[in-house]
Amino acid sequence: MKTIKVVAAVIRDKEKIFATARGYGEYKGGWEFPGGKIEAGETPQEALKREIREELDLEIRVGELIHTVEYDYPGFHLSMDCFWCEIVRGVPELKEAAEARWLTRETLDFVDWLPADQELVELIRREMKICNHLSV
Repeated sequence: MKTIKVVAAVIRDKEKIFATARGYGEYKGGWEFPGGKIEAGETPQEALKREIREELDLEIRVGELIHTVEYDYPGFHLSMDCFWCEIVRGVPELKEAAEARWLTRETLDFVDWLPADQELVELIRREMKICNHLSV
């Protein structure tokens, strides 16, 4: 089975996480964290900065790796490096996504996540709970 290597940005602004709905393809309308394929010669962090600039017209700071999701879709295996990110400059402008939302820990389940992103959502929910607890 073919493996597709991608990166995803979990863009955080205080207690909110940015999510987008796919605007094209077989999984159109499914919710995900923005990002895309790693091109030859790029590090995952470089790919993520490029993809977010192309998709959302944002400059981001890439933080620590949260997790690498390994997921088998019909026809291909997805390997997705997921990083905490923050906006350095710009306001999200949807160039490829159909829709976008800022979600809180309590509203993470209000959208229909793509299968590969569901595992990541659970990790984020736990991390946000820890951070919320620590900030009290």
